[in-house]
Amino acid sequence: MVQDIPEVRVNAANSAPVNSSGDYVLYWMTSARRTRYNFALQRAGARAAELGVPVLIFEALRCDYRWASDRLHQFVIDGMRDNATECADARVTYVNYVEPEVGAGRGLLDALASNACLVVTDDFPCFFLPRMIAAAGRQLPVRLEQVDGNGVLPLRTFEDAHTTAYAFRRAWHKVLHLHARKRPIAEPLQQVKKLGTAVVPAAARKWLEAAPQPEASALVGLPIDHSVEAASTQGGSAAAEECAKEFIDRRLGSYDEDRNKPQEVTTSDLSPYLHFGHISAHEVFEKILDRGGRSPDTLPVAGKGQRSGWWGLDSDCEAFLDQVVTWRELGYHYCFHRKDDYDTFESLPDWARTTLELHADDEREHVYSLEQFDAAATHDDLWNAAQNQLRQEGKIHNYLRMLWGKKILEWTPHPRAALDVMIELNNRYALDGRNPNSYSGIFWTLGRFDRAWGERPIFGKIRYMSSANTARKVRVRDYVERYNEPSLPL
Repeated sequence: MVQDIPEVRVNAANSAPVNSSGDYVLYWMTSARRTRYNFALQRAGARAAELGVPVLIFEALRCDYRWASDRLHQFVIDGMRDNATECADARVTYVNYVEPEVGAGRGLLDALASNACLVVTDDFPCFFLPRMIAAAGRQLPVRLEQVDGNGVLPLRTFEDAHTTAYAFRRAWHKVLHLHARKRPIAEPLQQVKKLGTAVVPAAARKWLEAAPQPEASALVGLPIDHSVEAASTQGGSAAAEECAKEFIDRRLGSYDEDRNKPQEVTTSDLSPYLHFGHISAHEVFEKILDRGGRSPDTLPVAGKGQRSGWWGLDSDCEAFLDQVVTWRELGYHYCFHRKDDYDTFESLPDWARTTLELHADDEREHVYSLEQFDAAATHDDLWNAAQNQLRQEGKIHNYLRMLWGKKILEWTPHPRAALDVMIELNNRYALDGRNPNSYSGIFWTLGRFDRAWGERPIFGKIRYMSSANTARKVRVRDYVERYNEPSLPL
């Protein structure tokens, strides 16, 4: 019997019935793009076992999502290759589809679902995915279930969004032990393969046969942004597992002390893999606990919101777990509860909107256009270096990412314009963009999850950061020399 998952993680996306005469359960892989520690795949297996049918896994990549580029496409395609290999080894039916032109894939999901008992998919609270799943729910003739595997805490744990990390931490201290024990199995494919092999319906094969194979050469002919080149970071579950191992074995031991130092290579680099679902937050969570000699079954059952000391681990493990559980999941829960406005200026706290609007007309010494920001053509060498890292590698060092946003606020004619610039540049270039965590970082620079500080021009009561102060706190010379390029006038 395949182990089922907690019902709090399952949400019906339509009211259509289960087709008990179907040939398989279709798992439509959309955001948890992996075969390990995957609640949705586990759910599909459990439903298939109940119905006495196999599972068919379907992973697609459309070409008309906003900011579609070689960089984002290649990262997903890397993951598709890993998933194809793992499913082939387990003899589980897996099909992928890279859409060759806008609209070409329309009808493929319907064709696959026509022979399905039901469809299981991933529940992701951000970007275009909620709209896509809702539209599919209205269209499909069979039951569509969304499964939340986003974090250790289910998205429906709390009734509303929390406005500070402290408030969120205080809330999850009381319940994390309950949810951490109900974790996904490590290898759901090993259970699913016992159910047999699904047959792809003939009606779907015309789409699959006409689509390009998931490889780098396929990018050339796709209608996506080829100016944003693929990053050197490889995507996929194999690369994600190696990244996690390398971080835990070699860098975690100095994480607490060195994570805010650009000159040190201490951060985990896991955020792109978490964003694209190539590794599970549950797996990372368990690996860190195991590193500290703890288990999800032995967590404390109460707390007062303290940032350190609650876990009973060393400071490096605790500092990283606070990022993974508190800050990461705070953003996910915020997007889930504020799905209609999480990416708008109006979602900022009242005090932040008020102070930013009050200082919107303050004189700015420097004002740059989106094109100048994009080209790293400002007067500030440190900011330019951060933007160049984003353009080249698809990431910015975590500490400098905060400075990057603060300076955009200072150098745009209005805070609303600053928000537009940050969202555009981050989502265009960052491998971990278009994610609740990215929106948390962007909106934090404008006051979300923060408090009011002393009054000053332009920022009002928003927390202030400067390149000069940053350079005094941490060594940035090597970072600037590494990433800076001559600024070109536009």
